[in-house]
Amino acid sequence: MHDARPVRVGVLISGAGSNMAALIDAGQQPGAPFEVVVVLSNKPDAGGLAVAEAKGVTTATIDHRPFGADREAHEQALDAALTAHEVEVVAMAGYMRLLTPWLVNRRAGRMLNIHPSLLPKYPGLDTHARAIAAGDAEAGCSVHVVTEGVDEGPVLGQAAVPVQPDDTPASLAQRVLAAEHVLYPRALADFCRHQIRSL
Repeated sequence: MHDARPVRVGVLISGAGSNMAALIDAGQQPGAPFEVVVVLSNKPDAGGLAVAEAKGVTTATIDHRPFGADREAHEQALDAALTAHEVEVVAMAGYMRLLTPWLVNRRAGRMLNIHPSLLPKYPGLDTHARAIAAGDAEAGCSVHVVTEGVDEGPVLGQAAVPVQPDDTPASLAQRVLAAEHVLYPRALADFCRHQIRSL
């Protein structure tokens, strides 16, 4: 019988980490099916590191620059840190590096990402500007499983946000981000509950 111990989650960030903060807060609620045990950044000056530490979560920086063009070597160092903290599920939250097949395959089916569009629309960058330019009535965000293709993995959940007539990419981004902070913890919780049941 599996005790309903929370799934150990590691979060990867490159910046301010507002989605990371939402995940940490959700994981610290009584009865949560997951707990954020470590936050890793590829940038030493990522603002999210201080936020995570203030919330009592262990952090580490694995700077990609010393590895030069050897992305896989950087990912091996990242993976070693995840393994050292016994991370079971990885949540990418504004991690701005494309992953190589090595890490994707190593953590296959156990790595999630949040993307600021209603996938399969607008994979990659500049999602809000693209939604406005296309005249879309709604934009939004998607949580998906990470696969080798950029933003191509199975979608676990989505939240739609109406596009207002006077929206700029920045104003739309702000409203989509608010939706992300609700969607990501919920999708991660559902995913981790399923992981617990399947053990």
